[in-house]
Amino acid sequence: MYSVFINAVLSSSPDYDLLFESLAWPSDSWPATERVEALTAFIEGLGPILAESDTAPLSAAKRRSIIDKIDSVVWTQCLPLLFRISAEAGEGTRCRESTAAACRLVSVCVPLCDESVPGRVALSVLPSLQQQEEEEEGEVPGPGRLSVEVASEVLAALVPSLAADERLTLITLSSTLSCIKTLPDALVSKIIVRLLLTVLNCCSGARLTSVLRLVLEDMCSWHSADRTHVVAERTLLCLTALSDHLLKPRSLPPSSSSSPSDLDPRLSVRFWRMVQDGLTHRDGVSRKRALYLLKMCVALSEEEGLDCPLSPSEEDDILFKWAPNRSKLLREFWEDYALVMETLEENQIHVVRPVLNRIDTLIQTTVNDSQASAQVFFHPSWLLCVYQRMFHSENKSLMREGVCHLLELQVLQQPAFALAFSQFIVGPFMDVLSETSLFHKSVGQSVGDCPELGTKLQVFMTTFFTSLPSEHRGRMLLQMIQQLCSKHWCAVPLLFLAQALSKLPPGPLLGMEGLTALREVLRSTMITHQVLLRGAAQCFLLSSALCLTEVSAVTLDDVFSFLVHFPADESLSRGTQIWNRLCAWLLNNEGSFKPRIMDGDCTSAAAKEETVRGYVQSEMHTYLRVPASSGHSERLPDSREADKLARAIILCVDMERNQPGAKTGTALESLLSPLLDTLSRVSTNVYLPLRKSDKSLQLVLRLFQLGGTPSCERAGEEQVDDMMVAMKRFIFRHVDPIQEFILRRLLGELQELFDVERAELYLCVLRQMVVLYGSTPQHHSQIQQTYFPKLIKYSLKLLQEPNQQIHSVANQVARAVAMASLATVCGLVEQEVIDVQSETVSAFKSLNDYFYNLASSSCQSLGNLNKRLQKPQTVDGSSDAGVRGRPLQDWGRIAANYMRDQWICLSFLMKAFGIPESVEISNNAEILKAALSCAVEALALLPSDLVLPVLTFMETVLPQLLLYEEAMCVEAVTLSWELVQGLSTNAHDFWPALKGFISMAFHRKLLELTDTSAPTLLASLKQIATELMELSQSKSGVFGVLLQHCCQTWLPTDGGSNHTVFSSVFSHINILTEACVYGPVFRRDQRLIQDVQTYVERLGEACAANVAVTSDNRDDQLPRTCVLAFLSRLDSSNLQHERLMEQLVMDLLKKDNVISKSKVRYYSNSLQHRVKNRVWQTLLLMLPKLREEFVSTVLNCVFEAGFCSNQASVKYLIEWTMILILVRYPHLIDSFWACFNRDHDKTKTSICTFLSVLVHLNVIIPNLKDKDVHLRKALDVILQWCFNHNFSVRLYALLALKRVWSLAGVQAEEVAGVLGGLSTVIKACLNQAEAMQNTGNANKNWTRIQEHFFFGAFHPIRDYSVETIFYTFPSLSEMADDEWIPPWKFEKLLCFSESPSFPLRNPAPDLSQLQPGDWIQQDKGEQNKEERWAEVQKKITPWRLGIQEQEPELQLVPQQRAARLGKLHGALLVVASLIDKPTNLGGLCRTCEIFGASALVLDSLRHVGDKHFQSLSVSSELWLPLLEVKPMELSDFLQVKKSEGYCIVGVEQTANSRSLQDYQFPEKTLLLLGNEREGIPANLLQMFDVCVEIPQQGVTRSLNVHVSAALLIWEYTRQHLTSGSADVNAEPEN
Repeated sequence: MYSVFINAVLSSSPDYDLLFESLAWPSDSWPATERVEALTAFIEGLGPILAESDTAPLSAAKRRSIIDKIDSVVWTQCLPLLFRISAEAGEGTRCRESTAAACRLVSVCVPLCDESVPGRVALSVLPSLQQQEEEEEGEVPGPGRLSVEVASEVLAALVPSLAADERLTLITLSSTLSCIKTLPDALVSKIIVRLLLTVLNCCSGARLTSVLRLVLEDMCSWHSADRTHVVAERTLLCLTALSDHLLKPRSLPPSSSSSPSDLDPRLSVRFWRMVQDGLTHRDGVSRKRALYLLKMCVALSEEEGLDCPLSPSEEDDILFKWAPNRSKLLREFWEDYALVMETLEENQIHVVRPVLNRIDTLIQTTVNDSQASAQVFFHPSWLLCVYQRMFHSENKSLMREGVCHLLELQVLQQPAFALAFSQFIVGPFMDVLSETSLFHKSVGQSVGDCPELGTKLQVFMTTFFTSLPSEHRGRMLLQMIQQLCSKHWCAVPLLFLAQALSKLPPGPLLGMEGLTALREVLRSTMITHQVLLRGAAQCFLLSSALCLTEVSAVTLDDVFSFLVHFPADESLSRGTQIWNRLCAWLLNNEGSFKPRIMDGDCTSAAAKEETVRGYVQSEMHTYLRVPASSGHSERLPDSREADKLARAIILCVDMERNQPGAKTGTALESLLSPLLDTLSRVSTNVYLPLRKSDKSLQLVLRLFQLGGTPSCERAGEEQVDDMMVAMKRFIFRHVDPIQEFILRRLLGELQELFDVERAELYLCVLRQMVVLYGSTPQHHSQIQQTYFPKLIKYSLKLLQEPNQQIHSVANQVARAVAMASLATVCGLVEQEVIDVQSETVSAFKSLNDYFYNLASSSCQSLGNLNKRLQKPQTVDGSSDAGVRGRPLQDWGRIAANYMRDQWICLSFLMKAFGIPESVEISNNAEILKAALSCAVEALALLPSDLVLPVLTFMETVLPQLLLYEEAMCVEAVTLSWELVQGLSTNAHDFWPALKGFISMAFHRKLLELTDTSAPTLLASLKQIATELMELSQSKSGVFGVLLQHCCQTWLPTDGGSNHTVFSSVFSHINILTEACVYGPVFRRDQRLIQDVQTYVERLGEACAANVAVTSDNRDDQLPRTCVLAFLSRLDSSNLQHERLMEQLVMDLLKKDNVISKSKVRYYSNSLQHRVKNRVWQTLLLMLPKLREEFVSTVLNCVFEAGFCSNQASVKYLIEWTMILILVRYPHLIDSFWACFNRDHDKTKTSICTFLSVLVHLNVIIPNLKDKDVHLRKALDVILQWCFNHNFSVRLYALLALKRVWSLAGVQAEEVAGVLGGLSTVIKACLNQAEAMQNTGNANKNWTRIQEHFFFGAFHPIRDYSVETIFYTFPSLSEMADDEWIPPWKFEKLLCFSESPSFPLRNPAPDLSQLQPGDWIQQDKGEQNKEERWAEVQKKITPWRLGIQEQEPELQLVPQQRAARLGKLHGALLVVASLIDKPTNLGGLCRTCEIFGASALVLDSLRHVGDKHFQSLSVSSELWLPLLEVKPMELSDFLQVKKSEGYCIVGVEQTANSRSLQDYQFPEKTLLLLGNEREGIPANLLQMFDVCVEIPQQGVTRSLNVHVSAALLIWEYTRQHLTSGSADVNAEPEN
């Protein structure tokens, strides 16, 4: 319209100046888009007039005037408007349309101006293209600068006019490339599309080649220098946009010198590295772009039919090759490769798994290619991209699938492939192996089995390292170990990786650097791991070191320094298998280790062979060589030196005693002679340096601590250890000097801050010495009669001294040492290491009097309990102030230990002597109350890890105060429980504290409390018991500690049961009830830790950690086994026991009933299922001990449970219970028959439970009186159900009929008269029923149910055992394996009582040999009948017009038809050129028409005639404008629409995509839809202004393209339904 009008105006020779003036606008205003478009049309119309030189009606002056006016429009109209638009910094419709109109005006004006104008405008705009560093994305640009978006649009409009100016073109190109690297992500694609593509479209020939070469080189260089995710994403974006230019067929033959072969990206290794990085990129769009480029290269190579590369090159530098003679093979390989990579985008394993076999095809093709050809066409790095993509999957199952696939890769047996994969193995593969969830056990594996991945990892490591070229193995192993230090590895992955390394074939692969790396793993990576798993991993790593260390590259000092990091209480314990292996390894490599070069040693190192004995002797002399004492106080020497030397000594002796003729005593004495010499002089030589004395005592202590063999100690075996016997003999000679030295030091010489730590050493050595000579009477008597009383009296005297006003260091340290000494002596006496003599008793009584010395005449407080150390004050300017400063920081811990030691003494004294005799009997209660009050105070004062002695004291005091001070007892118990809970994350201190607390809070006397005697305390104990059970859900083993204590209290294993004590069980019966059904529901990660721990434990002594680590039984099944053992020991003749069992049965039946009513359907192995299963297992165990009268009362409850909906395992247990009840009490059979009289509709399929009981009628009937009557009754009942409408019921009834009829056949003579003619009918019926089961699935099910274990091998009487109930039945009825309790767990409990009628193990092996059957009946209730439709869907007729009224409109074009009907089209343009399925296009056409889209763009209008299109469009194509744009034309089409102000929107998940619910659609929106399978091509993604994604909640990755489009179209329509005007954002013109 504009062109016709303008031509008419200009043809009438108008006043041009007037027209310019009327169409122009003030420079500071924002004109309407229509005004800008009118001025553009006017100037565009002037173009032909100004171009006519001869016939033009314009004079030269007039022409010049017009050109000046046009020039003025650019500078005074366009640019000011663009600056104002930039200042708005918005993405609204108004800004976008105004920018498009202004740039269109510039593009029209510039060609008509002078030649210099385009360059001047470009130079003025280019600075705006680069954002200043301080500007943030979206920030308003500074004055005089355009926004990047506007600047790019202006330059895009100028580029056609700049084409002739090569310098300006290159400047623009350079600025564009710079922007790609520096601008925010949201602007990069706009720069590429608007500038880079426009520059390329304006170039041709050699210039185009030059520009492309520049861009390609710049992008490849950038990526090579910085291979980060961001760089890969942007370079791929750029090259994908240029792919149509870069990847065109070569137009010249290869021989031509002008061929642009150097421009071919396929020849660039950097280009292919970029593509490979893109294929494994974390962003899905980048992966799509990389795969697009790969496909383009493959298609181009096949189309050209030329060799690629054209000339031979180094094999390592070529990642992509093509040969025409192998075109088919290459094409198939890359098609499979693309299919695999595309499928991996689906994060669902069931979608991906079918194409995983294509990976094997790719690998086999690669292998065959490398073997059959001199050239390798498929580089292995492409396969690594596949694995890396799987490793980075969000789906853990897919990640695991990828890891397992790589572990089973046979191609790695070839050295070339193993080497090619090596860096991938130590990089991405090691990273993914650190994922703990990969190591869950697979389907079919039992608890305690090695995870499938762990087993495969062992085989893989052996295969991989064996296949590697020998010169690369050591380097690879070192990198792998170093990778363990580079990040935090959880316990489980590290354990199995260490185990795999330990299985490697022996070889010299690790040098000193390798041992250093392993030591770093031990020191840092494993420090936080669970103790048993950490110990197991240490064992495997040590085993690896023994197999793989290059002995000649490490010294013995390196080895023993390395061994220090394997603690004896976790892994490297004497007597274990790993210890013996270490001794053998040292012996075998004797003399082969690298010699040490000592300081000042000038002798040739190669000539000196260092033996283990020589090394130990040298180290002993070095260790004891100390400088003379300086006279100043010194810190205690580092104990790690003693640890290293002690271990070396013991290893040397154990190593040598395996040699023929070795004498252990002689060998040990020669090694220890320097130490023994020092010990002999330790108390007599006053010139002996203190440091030397301390070091000798440290070494003695470590020798005894490391010399023990925990395996023998635990088993209680009396094995003679000749080394330890000899060591004790040698040390024993010097007991007196050691003891005298220690006592001299303890009796007043320790007065410095450093001496507190020194005192701990002395007391540990003293304790060891006491244990050592405990079997020697003369020494035993001497220390009891002389030394201990002297030490007690001295310490007590020191404590009784009044505190000084100024607390000196010497005084406070002496008090701390005195209290620690007293605590040590009390501990030795309490542990019965020494006997208490009269002199010692007297000293202890004096100590007891000291503690209970009353502070005043009142008994409310005790003056010497909770006595605190005061922080000492150093004298200013003293010479040792600096030395004292650092230990003063630890004074708080010293003070806490001081108070802890008080309570160790008090606990012992209270048990041994009670209240001092000096206290009047009438005041005993007050004294105990005051003592308990002090104990409560101590709980608040002491750190949580030091409260155990206080709890031990309270255990003795609380029972004596229960009836007098209930409130204080409640406070003490509550506060103690809070402290124990606070320790739950500290395993080292938690378990001892928990045991101490339970012994105190659930003391026998406290359990005997009743609601009348101490209601508040009893309520508190019940609440604590509940919280203990809750804590046990997350911390396995807690409930077991409580239950073991309670069961032992109520029913001691020694048989000393007390009537009163046992009666307390009724106040806490909920503990037993919960224990019967206990089983924590662990999270998946917690269950994994439990499974792996079980696996490690099952390794036995083969894993030294099982011997070294001291662990309690924290099995989560312990509470159940413990309570079942308790129940097994109950005596049915004991009235209390009988009452307990009956109450427990009622509670369990109530639990079962609550679950049945609360949740009619529960899933297999759910918590509800597990609880019900545990209930009926326990009931079966107790059934033989129940009274007949009681069984009669609960029988109806059992029957009711049978009518409920039950999982298979529960159903079998209920049926077994019914059978046993009827066998034991046959007179109850009538109640059983009554169950069949219920309403059939109500019983539904649960009647199968009762029919199953009849299958075992052969067990019941021998005990019945009227056998024939009951047989007849059984047949009558069964026949009613043989023709039930439910298949399962019929099947069970037929089986019951067959079994009962066979039973009747045996007793034919007895029952013939009763059955009469019924027998003929039954036979015919049974034959007919059997005949019906002979075909199809019915036959299979009939066979399976007869072979099922419950109806076949199982015998209810013969198989009644603990093993059947708790292990065999759960395993055969598909219970989770963590519900199986193996018999050995009961055998470990010494308190379990079995009887001939109820054996532990099943005497018959039939059941244990079976596997789970595939017939497990599930009760299925009838589905609710579907209600008829209440409403019928009503089709909406648009605009209320019938089809007859519409017929005349069909002659008009769609827009006219719609207008006649009153319908308004919106501005939404839907582009579906990439969609090729007619059904999707038809549905999309209907959706677009219904919601008023402006047009639908198709790739071909021929789709409209397709019957599938029409079946879904239902004539909507008659009312909707349809356009045709081929896919290859889409890029240009989108560019045109973008210049018209359209916002290009795509439906794609990208890093910067916007959620549909948050995005506001502009009115002029173009919606681009992707292909059904491949989505939107990568070369079009950069055209988008915005990507919108639809929020998803499910697992399925994507919606159908028509559904996705419908959601977006509706959201657009919804947003604009109420807009009312297309110019919502328009402002009035200034």
